[in-house]
Amino acid sequence: MRAQFVLSEIGVGLRRNLTMTFAVIVSVALSLGLFGASLLMRDQVSTMKGYWYDKVNVSIFFCNKNDADSGANCAKGAATQQQKNDIKAELNRLPLVQNVQYESSDQAYKHYKEQFGDTPVAGLVTPDQLPESFRVKLKDPTKFAVIKSAFSERPGVQEVQDQRDTVEPLFNLLNGMNIAALVVMGLMLVVALMLIVNTVRVSAFSRRRETGIMRLVGASSFYIQMPFILEAAIAGLLGAAFACVLIVGGKYVLVNNWLAKKIQVINFIGWDSVAAVLPLVLLIGLLMPALAAFFALRKYLKV
Repeated sequence: MRAQFVLSEIGVGLRRNLTMTFAVIVSVALSLGLFGASLLMRDQVSTMKGYWYDKVNVSIFFCNKNDADSGANCAKGAATQQQKNDIKAELNRLPLVQNVQYESSDQAYKHYKEQFGDTPVAGLVTPDQLPESFRVKLKDPTKFAVIKSAFSERPGVQEVQDQRDTVEPLFNLLNGMNIAALVVMGLMLVVALMLIVNTVRVSAFSRRRETGIMRLVGASSFYIQMPFILEAAIAGLLGAAFACVLIVGGKYVLVNNWLAKKIQVINFIGWDSVAAVLPLVLLIGLLMPALAAFFALRKYLKV
């Protein structure tokens, strides 16, 4: 009988405050949708870093005959074969080096043509203008500074370049977008909490006569508060469920059917990452409104 009464009170409360309940559902859905998307974006950035950092190399470019005026290391002209052999031998002795590959000027020009194709830029460079290099694969890509400090001042070395510099701006952009999404999510959560508190306040005021009667007949504080808390929890859970639909839909439409086809060089996160986020979204959607209602009732419902 008590359970039936509580359920009937929940139904009455939801019907009386239908507009505000709908606003709570929408705000919770949007905020938790952004929350889930932020978590997935963080996983995506981590996956991309692991993928690309594993592929980038440290390049040691050697002086060629056109670099005599480019610095002290190249003052004597092109790097000699002995200088190249000495550097390769030292690289092979370093424990942090996984392998070393030699790239000739002709190979560098071939890669250059593949990159720029038939664009006007492709005709501005000739093979003799591109330096020879060692492509050094590190066991730990973050140890680039060790290679740079050891070889950047060596005679015959034009430059030591870390290819991570090419992809780092992309990761910084993605991290910035993630932070922006978290900020918007925080604002939406504040709006959702304010709506929940206001909805509970209005609901408690509209049913002050019923709660007064329940208090007179000896109902406990928990029993009086329970319908209000469950109303907020149900609204939050519906919002969280809608947020899950948005997350799954975004993964299927935006990632799988659009980005994955447009950008095939990126290894996008799978459904396992989405499945790990959804329970957390549902749990927050259930507990956050319930706790907000509980603390709001202590102020607005004198029992």
